[in-house]
Amino acid sequence: MKVPIDGLRDRLTGYLRRRKVTDLPGVTAVARIDRRTKRLTKRLRAGEIAIIDHVDVDRVSAEALVACGAAGVVDVAAGISGRYPNLGPQIIVEAGVPFIDNATPELFERIKDGDRVRLHEGVVYLGEEAVGKGDVQTTESIEAAMSEARAGLTVQIEAFAANTMEYVRRERDLLIDGIGVPEVRTVMEGRHVLIVVRGYHYKEDIAALRPYIREYRPVMIAVDGGADALLEAGYTPDIIVGDFDSVSTKAIGTGAELIVHAYRDGRAPGLERVQQLGRSAVLFPAIGTSEDIAMLLADDKGADLIVAVGTHATLVEFLDKGRSGMASTFLTRLRVGSKLVDAKGVSRLYRSRISTPSLLLLVATTLITMGVAIVVSPVGKIWLDSMRDVWSGFIFWLVGLFS
Repeated sequence: MKVPIDGLRDRLTGYLRRRKVTDLPGVTAVARIDRRTKRLTKRLRAGEIAIIDHVDVDRVSAEALVACGAAGVVDVAAGISGRYPNLGPQIIVEAGVPFIDNATPELFERIKDGDRVRLHEGVVYLGEEAVGKGDVQTTESIEAAMSEARAGLTVQIEAFAANTMEYVRRERDLLIDGIGVPEVRTVMEGRHVLIVVRGYHYKEDIAALRPYIREYRPVMIAVDGGADALLEAGYTPDIIVGDFDSVSTKAIGTGAELIVHAYRDGRAPGLERVQQLGRSAVLFPAIGTSEDIAMLLADDKGADLIVAVGTHATLVEFLDKGRSGMASTFLTRLRVGSKLVDAKGVSRLYRSRISTPSLLLLVATTLITMGVAIVVSPVGKIWLDSMRDVWSGFIFWLVGLFS
């Protein structure tokens, strides 16, 4: 079969171009582009470059990007705006992943998902053309930005307090009297409830809680992506709460009771997806976050104890969520009161410090000690004589079968 000269020339030119790009300095890889980091990490593969639009990259998003094996991260927004000391950029850089922020916004117009791009010294190349540039973040630059952000944290505390008062004014009926909590089929009266959010250290916490789950068999309420976290751990959620933008189709189809978090005016963006999958759901209109309404639901339905996994507990974590509504979480925790046990850090508290070889050595030493005690003690000698008689009788019986 003859190959046309033009076709051969095109193939050779393409090969040389690819080789030239590969030999150029910097990081060259396929680009995955999305303005929502949470959505992008679902399709980001190891060795690919993530292009995002994320002001104040939070810890959960950064850990997800690193876990996906990103070869580089380009943010057209400020990775650290100075609003508060967010930990995301530091996590990315410490993992050895190049991080460029304040990049040219036109990248979202110039680059298509799946294009092969190159990052070098803050410049983004598409082929041989420079299509954008940004600030290369290093450990030193991030530390300087974090110091400035810590200095301005007072302003955020004042804003947080103002949001808290606004939430009390608008949601006092729900927060104080439980008005608006929907009816559910799942019985929680007198039971323990485990609320799982795919947040900080959720994997370690779920693993540490396995003995507790086996013993108490709590009602499992998953908040959005927490449903997939439970499935990954081998559990099935009883209830899924949220706007369903980060829940897999598999999780929605597990048969769990579905509660869609709606706005106060009745709009529920997640309801359409649930209905498209042929599932029914109840609405829970509230201003706060989905993890808040999960706690209020469990409390209203008579749960004895609420164990929270991956939820937000500190001021920095509230701010890391990037929503003014996080003030509701603070008040929700006051409302739930002594019922709430935060599982964050349980894995570190109960992590075993005994290695497997040490444990095996301990078992072997114990068995040897017991053996020596049996041999030297009078009772042990009588027991050994009895065992010899039993063994001799067994051999005699065995030989008799073949004689």
